[in-house]
Amino acid sequence: MSKNVLISGAGIAGPALAYWLQRYGFRPTVVEVAATPRPGGQTVDIRGIAREVVTRMGLMPAIEAKLMHERGMEYVRASGRRSAAMPVDLLDGAGPVAELEILRGDLAQILLDATAGNVEYLYGDSVTALTEDDRGVVVTFREGGERRFDLVVGADGVHSRVRSIAFGPESEYVRHLGGYGAFFTVETPEPLDGWMKIYSAPGGRWVGLRPDHDPRQAKALLNFRSATISYDRRNVQEQKALLAKTFGGLGWHTANILEQLPDADDFYFDTTSQVVVPEWSRGRVVLIGDAGYCGSPLAGHGTALSLVGAYCLASELAIAEGNHLRAYPAYQARMQAYVDQRMELPPGGIKMAMPMTSAGIMLRNTATRLMTSRPFRPLLAKAAAGSPDEISLTSYDALSGAAGPGRIAAVEPALRPE
Repeated sequence: MSKNVLISGAGIAGPALAYWLQRYGFRPTVVEVAATPRPGGQTVDIRGIAREVVTRMGLMPAIEAKLMHERGMEYVRASGRRSAAMPVDLLDGAGPVAELEILRGDLAQILLDATAGNVEYLYGDSVTALTEDDRGVVVTFREGGERRFDLVVGADGVHSRVRSIAFGPESEYVRHLGGYGAFFTVETPEPLDGWMKIYSAPGGRWVGLRPDHDPRQAKALLNFRSATISYDRRNVQEQKALLAKTFGGLGWHTANILEQLPDADDFYFDTTSQVVVPEWSRGRVVLIGDAGYCGSPLAGHGTALSLVGAYCLASELAIAEGNHLRAYPAYQARMQAYVDQRMELPPGGIKMAMPMTSAGIMLRNTATRLMTSRPFRPLLAKAAAGSPDEISLTSYDALSGAAGPGRIAAVEPALRPE
């Protein structure tokens, strides 16, 4: 049985996969390029079938203790006056702000705590080469040395290093959707009272404030539409200068946010992109989460896809007793319809989210007010809810109490879907 598994990436998908693998008797090792676990981060949501996954992990109490309890999203004018709003309860948690919202860093820490003592973590390092043979994969690390693993998993995001090494250049799998976004923590310029507030300006620019646990702080969001920009992903000062130039002179709280930008120590900047990889595995290497399937922030569901993907991949490996030739295709077959469903972009895509003109902004806000008015609320709620998740977790029920590979093999006939 293949038991030693290297996972690249300690965000959400990596630790979630490590949790299930160690529970099923594997020995996972997680390598993370950051020197320490990354705190803070944007607010993420746990929707649909992902709730069942975290419940089976026994993590719902810890997650509920860290929820943000946001009231909804509102569009504001330059003066700060509300133009349109979408409360959470209006769409039963199926709108832009979900019922279960948690800071990414809080969720990541919960997953790290759940795997502490059972999973090896290597921080401040990354994979530089993969050499596969009939006995496994020899992994070369940036900080020196080589180690052999039975299997390797790329859970290292949109710009996956493992994908680039094993599958090919990023340009073959990442599609730029015409936007860029940043977020960082600021001292809040006004009490948010649980609301995510968004100010849109001509030129496809979008300034947001989102609640933090500390009411004196907020998560600032700066998003803008643009064709592909050439920039150094490691040069934070260059990225901050780009944002200062792009958003300078705008109204609302933009000036206050930009004043705090230079000192932001949790700054994050990236493209608005989709990741589409037709086949998620190559030999003993497999992809999970944003590394293999990412609908972009416009589509959402990234956290849910990571949590469900981790559950399905680990379970298929357990059923197959570590045989990747069986497990990897079964994992993709189980997940494909769900991934396709949750990668769909909302109507209008980035053009609707960030209009280029004042008239476009006014039209979007007017349409939002109309659709959230009492006569149209049932239609909006139905559209927001969409169709049920195109996946079932029932075939893995018997694995939840499995203590090791022998137990899993014994129940395999009852687990394999038709």
